[in-house]
Amino acid sequence: MEPGLVSVIIPAYQAEQFVAEAIDSVLAQTYRPIEIIVVDDGSSDGTRAAVERYGSSVRYEYQPHAGISVAKNRGIELAVGDFLAFLDADDLWAEDKLAWQTAALQADSELDMIFGYVQQFPSPELAGEIEKKIRYIAEPVPAYLGGTMLIRRDTFLRTASFDTQWQVGEFVDWYLKAIDSGLHSAIQPRVVLRRRLHDANHGIKKSDARADYVRIVKAALDRRKAKALAADPGKG
Repeated sequence: MEPGLVSVIIPAYQAEQFVAEAIDSVLAQTYRPIEIIVVDDGSSDGTRAAVERYGSSVRYEYQPHAGISVAKNRGIELAVGDFLAFLDADDLWAEDKLAWQTAALQADSELDMIFGYVQQFPSPELAGEIEKKIRYIAEPVPAYLGGTMLIRRDTFLRTASFDTQWQVGEFVDWYLKAIDSGLHSAIQPRVVLRRRLHDANHGIKKSDARADYVRIVKAALDRRKAKALAADPGKG
């Protein structure tokens, strides 16, 4: 079977310190062909210079600061691959991530998206400080995260885009909607993502927006309740 092009979308904001390592982990993939799209969400640091050093190997797209969902949606609009993958600008992929995941999707035509395990690690330059501030699981764990997913592009385009109202949890919201719409997913018991822990993590910086997760879950439960009532009005 001919390998399909994988479009890798990397949203970046103030990512000068780590984005090169993220890109390198994509370029180190044993799978080809790959298209890399970095959407710079209005960074004022050296993110642009760090990305443009890769020349034609990486497509750089700048947008005024509008949030991670807008950046991801812009990347999807630009992507032309058969598959879509997402990587945060401070995280890293295992070198065989795309090889294993494309093989899984190509082997099962009914599978829409595939996930894997994540292993968290304190960023080396702040390891001692991070370990004092954050409790985390060092062992690999199964993870339904954007960075562990590979999805067929045509499947993604039939679902909703990332909802721009959320400051955090945009992937959780999208995934719950995708499952509710009937998409099929599976998870492989292998580490595909190494998630960096540091002071500038999106979830840490946006800790005041964690109520978004509660609203996202409530919205999902409300959708399912409405669907159940529509199927059987007598339950109301």
